[in-house]
Formats: sequence, structure tokens, C-alpha cells
Amino acid sequence: MSSAPPSIPVTVVGLGADGWAGLTAAARSALSSAQVLIGGPRQLDLLPAGECPGERVAWPSPLRPAVPKLMAEHAGRRIAVLASGDPMFYGIGRALAQELGPDALAVHPHPSSVSYACARLGWPVEDTEVLTVVGRPVARLAAALYEGRRLLVLSAGAASPGEIAALLRERGFGPSRIRVLEQLGSEREDTYEGLADGWDHPPGDPLNVVAVECRRDPAHPAPRLGATPGLPDAAYEHDGQLTKRRVRAATLCALAPAPGELLWDIGGGSGSIGIEWMRTHPSCRAVAVERVAERAARITRNAAALGVPGLRVVVGSAPDALGGLPAPDAVFIGGGLTAPGLLDAAWAALAPGGRLVVNTVTLESEAVLTDRYRRHGGDLVKLSVAHAVPVGGFTGWRQAMPVTQWSVTKPAKSAEPTNSTNEKDQA
Repeated sequence: MSSAPPSIPVTVVGLGADGWAGLTAAARSALSSAQVLIGGPRQLDLLPAGECPGERVAWPSPLRPAVPKLMAEHAGRRIAVLASGDPMFYGIGRALAQELGPDALAVHPHPSSVSYACARLGWPVEDTEVLTVVGRPVARLAAALYEGRRLLVLSAGAASPGEIAALLRERGFGPSRIRVLEQLGSEREDTYEGLADGWDHPPGDPLNVVAVECRRDPAHPAPRLGATPGLPDAAYEHDGQLTKRRVRAATLCALAPAPGELLWDIGGGSGSIGIEWMRTHPSCRAVAVERVAERAARITRNAAALGVPGLRVVVGSAPDALGGLPAPDAVFIGGGLTAPGLLDAAWAALAPGGRLVVNTVTLESEAVLTDRYRRHGGDLVKLSVAHAVPVGGFTGWRQAMPVTQWSVTKPAKSAEPTNSTNEKDQA
């Protein structure tokens, strides 16, 4: 919160597509008595001038940086801010609460577009996943695509349905049924539908919600993705620098991601650890540090393809590239372990309770981990995976290179670790 709360509470009023007619008496009274009305041009146009004589101020673009400035400019006056539907559901209410504090707001919610859409579709709200592409890349939807899942997507405009259909086709969900619900709650309400595979509708009304019933095409070459860590290796574009599927699942288990937490993925390779960390919850964040520019670009492509385009990629060598990064809740080191100062920097960056997980395949790095295990405890394990392969006319086991993994939680007080060798590896 960056501003002092106003002496007069700011009224926040949710509007539906039906405008003034759909407001409660209390909401109408708040708007009629407001000295300043702040909202988008479409929202302001829904208010009758005779009923709402206050000064009208349209939000500039970008909106979020303008919030403290406008609140300060009109301090001491009765301010009413207009929102679409429920102001506290992907609306301006969040920004105002962060800026002024929740006690400085008087919120009058309206049924959200999600409530309207579920009512029209007959979908239970609690069983429907809601996503938004307003100010966010459409690629984020890829992480929510599962057979039989129902999605409601808050649209960014008239082009969104076509963009969503294209993403569904690219990700192997072409048979999915799409319904576009326009102007929900108004006299101009309309619905049209089709399958993603054959979507040919021209852009319609910009005020719309997109409903998707996910159906996967079993013939599509993209591998089926589950909801847990350990995605198929084929889901990633890589040059061999990839933490393999079963080791990756064990690594994410040791990292133990929780909502809202930040991971440093050092020696990103193909980005698989950071990507699957972020897929565990929409609020999880990750920074992948990769010294090879070509691999860094590959991480960005993999993140977009797997539904987490918000993964941040830093090109550079650790530990130098770690300077200025936000403090992590967990750190994974999959490459360059024995670079001078790397382990020190990672350990120092963690607050008490933070987790450090390190994978290695070389004896030199294993010796470093063994030393740290003696000094700091945690878990030191060797992960070994073998695959059945043809052996002549029979079948035998082919052993993959074993991975040594050290995982530890930083205690309240601990000696700082040191390292002295200079061998690099990628686990």
C-alpha cells in the first residue's frame, strides 16, 4: 500500500451490461451523490447525465500506474469508481485495495460475467475454472487444458475467441467446444459456438466471455500432459540439457512448491524445473538463469508452449547473474555447481525456511554435496533409473547415469557453506 487512506471512503460500483437499470438503490444513490466519477469510457457512458452530475474522469492507459495519481488529485472529494461486474473479481477493486487499503473502500458488487455465464450454460461455478486473457498472454491457457475440463475465459476483446481457438488447435484440443457469450445481462445478449478445429466466426462484440469444454484429439502428436510434475520429456524442446522426467518429478517433490513462492532455477538448460514449478499453481513464479543464449531462448519457447509464459529468463553465468534478483523461496542448481561462489550465493539468498536442491552427475560435484550434507544435514540421495530395451531377441535394462541429489531446508542459524573447485556439470 503506497498511499494514505482518504478521509472520505472511495465508493466502487460494479456495473453490468444493463447499466443503470441493473443497479441497486444503494449503488444508484452512491453514484448520484459522487462529485467525481472515474471509469472506462464505456462504463461512464452507461450512466445517465441527469442522475449522475459529478465530474467524469476516464482512466488513462496504462491504468494501474494512474491509480495513486488520480486518488491524490481528487482527495477530499466524494469519489465513485466504476467497475465491470464484481469489482473484486479481476477488477479495479484489487488495485484500489492495494493502494488505499480495504477499509478505505465502500464496494457495491454486481453479478460478475462468470455468474451470468454459468447461469446461461448450466455450469456449477465451483466446478468451472476461470482464467483471463485481459492484459495477459493467451499462452497461459495451455496450462489449464485437460480432457473434460470446463473453462471460462474472460476475454480481452473481439479477437480473443479466435486466438483461443487457435491455441486449442495448436495444443491438440481441436475437438473442444467453444461458446462465446456476448453482452451478458443486457438486451443485446447473444451466443454463438463452434469447435476449435473449424472455428471460422468473425470477431464479434468486444464484451464477451469464452466458454470452453476441453476435448483432446488423441491423434495429435503432442504428448498428453498431466497435472503433476514429471511431464513427458517429449513435451520439451531441448538439446540434451534436460532434467529427465523421473528425476524431475523427484526434484520438484524435494523443492515442494507452494502458492505464491519464487524459485531460482540455476543452470536452466531447457527450463523444465522452473516450468513445472510454475505449473503447480498459477501464483508460483520462477527465474531461470542460463549462460547460453540459445538455451535461454529455448526456455522461453518451452515456457510459452506449456502455459507459463511468465517465467523470467536471465542470460548469464551464476553467481554473477544472481545479483539484483528478487529473494527466492527455493533454489535449484542443475548446472555449474562447482563454479566459485555459486553455492555460497544460493545459500545466502535463502531466508530461514528456504529450500535448496542440487542435482549432480559427477564425482567432483558429489564430493562437494557430501561435504555440505555433513555440515548442514538435509537429505542426500542417489537417484537411479533404468529403462527396458531390446537386447537381441530379448529385453534387458539400460541404466541411465545416476544423479546425486542434496536437498536441505535452511535453518534459523547456520554456518555459510564454501566451495573451492571449478568443474561444471549439468544434471
